Amino acid sequence: MPPFRSVRATAVALLAVMAVVLLPATTAQAASRAVQGGRLDWGIKSSFQSYVTGPIANGSWSLTGGAATVGGSQFRFHSATGSYDPATGAFSSAFSGGVHFVGHKKADGGNELDLTISHPTVRISGGRGTVHADMVSKDRESGRVTSSVQVPLATLGLSGIDMAGGSTPVALNNVPATLTSQGATAFAGYYAAGTPLDPVSLSVDTTGPAAKPRASTSPKPDAPAKKKDAGRTAGRIEDGAVDWGVRRTFREYVTGAVGQGRWTLADGAQDGGALFRFPRGKGTYDAKKQKLDASFAGSVHFTGAQRLDLELAGFEVATVSGKGTLSADVTSGGDTRKDVPLITFAARDFAPEDGLAVLTEAPATLTAEGAEALGSLYKAGTAMDPVSLAVAVDAGAQLPALPDLGSGTAPSAMSSATGSAAAAPAAEPVVAASDSGPGTGLAVGGGLVVLAAAGALYAVRRRRARPAP
Repeated sequence: MPPFRSVRATAVALLAVMAVVLLPATTAQAASRAVQGGRLDWGIKSSFQSYVTGPIANGSWSLTGGAATVGGSQFRFHSATGSYDPATGAFSSAFSGGVHFVGHKKADGGNELDLTISHPTVRISGGRGTVHADMVSKDRESGRVTSSVQVPLATLGLSGIDMAGGSTPVALNNVPATLTSQGATAFAGYYAAGTPLDPVSLSVDTTGPAAKPRASTSPKPDAPAKKKDAGRTAGRIEDGAVDWGVRRTFREYVTGAVGQGRWTLADGAQDGGALFRFPRGKGTYDAKKQKLDASFAGSVHFTGAQRLDLELAGFEVATVSGKGTLSADVTSGGDTRKDVPLITFAARDFAPEDGLAVLTEAPATLTAEGAEALGSLYKAGTAMDPVSLAVAVDAGAQLPALPDLGSGTAPSAMSSATGSAAAAPAAEPVVAASDSGPGTGLAVGGGLVVLAAAGALYAVRRRRARPAP
């Protein structure tokens, strides 16, 4: 073979080898994906919940920012955002929502125990994982209140889990969590560093290359204020949605130890974690009188033990003179009653701005007819879940976004009606207490799942999930 042919052949071979070597790196870089939608389920520490609501602390907890309850004393945080690199397994996802614990009421009306945990973020890199969170806590000794952003609250036990090579959704199931030293300080000193916390589960969707974060910008000082459209005449609404969760304790009763049931959403209804959205509003709205007559699509069907069989559909909302009524068709035991007024709510200042009239978390009260529809579980006048209402009077107006739970790998159970499944401890929390689950798992994309405890493999199919027992 002539020398120049030999050189050319060698060069071609080298280029081919370089292409093989360099291609995976280029592909991996391009394959880094954005996290867009999903949920994190975490009870933080079940025994702490029980202590807070028990006879010693005699306190309570409340949800903020659209958080919900799920499973055995777990909290559900929603609307995941972040990034995932299948090549390296690097993962970062922030979630919305929070939980506020109070207890040990003082004579001055305040609380000795006052702790808020919100906006949890899971970060995994190099085989290590951490849960960060915004925390506001009152020190149990001094009473000093400390507010901290993205505290490294817990480390994750990722032994045996390979985060690389997945697609979507990415799911972690029952991963052990351990309190960090920074978390112990932010936890107001109730537990020492190294204390086991509740296991962590999450499921997030990923899509396309991860976008570069954009710097936040403040509104321009001369930005025009939103226009009130009170002069608009009565007419057809372009779109609308009503958000209502019925009542949190009712949902938890349905899927708890007594109800042993579930619910099913149909005809376009959506699950927002702490509420249901009934969309595609149709009807008329008079801005001058703030009068609305509208119907909405979607249904929710509750089933379970004790002959529980209740479907709510055909939702309608009417507002007039600052008062609103939500009605629905109620089917129970095979019998259907049309247009049953379930709840009333305050609907003041419902004038549109920029083509959109919005009512956010208006307090709602159960009617006598509603009490009967719910099987007399609650008396007329009982406070129900608040109502949020949005009506577009202009075609270009966009409805408020619903909390994004993403696509799940499996249905999830809801929590007990008390918000704490375990029995209340007889004394204050102790460092030795441990209620972390033994199982650990990872589901990445359409297939690979590695169980640290069992080393088992199973297939995961992507599908839209909703809470179920």
